[in-house]
Amino acid sequence: MRNAALSSGSRSIANVFGKHIIQKWLAIALLLIIAPVLAAIAVRIVLTDGAPVLYRSRRVGFGGREFYMFKFRTMPVNGDALLSEHLQRDHAAAEEWRAIRKLRNDPRISRFGRFLRKTSLDEIPQLINIARGEMSFVGPRPLPPAEIARYGEHFPAYCSVMPGLTGLWQVSGRSDTSYEQRVALDVQYVRSRSMLLDWKILLLTVPAVILRRGAV
Repeated sequence: MRNAALSSGSRSIANVFGKHIIQKWLAIALLLIIAPVLAAIAVRIVLTDGAPVLYRSRRVGFGGREFYMFKFRTMPVNGDALLSEHLQRDHAAAEEWRAIRKLRNDPRISRFGRFLRKTSLDEIPQLINIARGEMSFVGPRPLPPAEIARYGEHFPAYCSVMPGLTGLWQVSGRSDTSYEQRVALDVQYVRSRSMLLDWKILLLTVPAVILRRGAV
């Protein structure tokens, strides 16, 4: 029995390792295929808002390790300072930020940046994170360190899997849900994760992006 359990555990580890190797190479292939689109977006950002093109955001990943998640930049370089000033002036916005950590009418976002967010094109550079082994195609969205406390007793569950480019939260309403619902959906994914669920989420991501459900 013990040998059977060890064998099963070894196969499980091998399957997970193999899955991430495949995802890394798939991410690299996708980056090469869509390179002209990435270049066009980068040029537009530089022409309308200058450099840099990418925005790096510190996030918590698998095992609690921190990494920098990449996005196309959709707001000014001093966006954090502008946000702080805006939240001090606008109490309703401050309440919204505390509730979901997003603003539906974020004054920092440029016109082109709003288009990138509505279409989720700003997330494409996270293929780099997948290629680097920091993210997966499917999983909980990468968590900023400042939001760890909001997961409470569920934080270990979050850390037990790779964060994803898309996930159960994205296809269940995203910003149309409360933060508590986001945590519950992440826990649900961790407890129910399977290859079948991952494929289901990937397929549901397409209409979610096209219909812009919960995008801000």
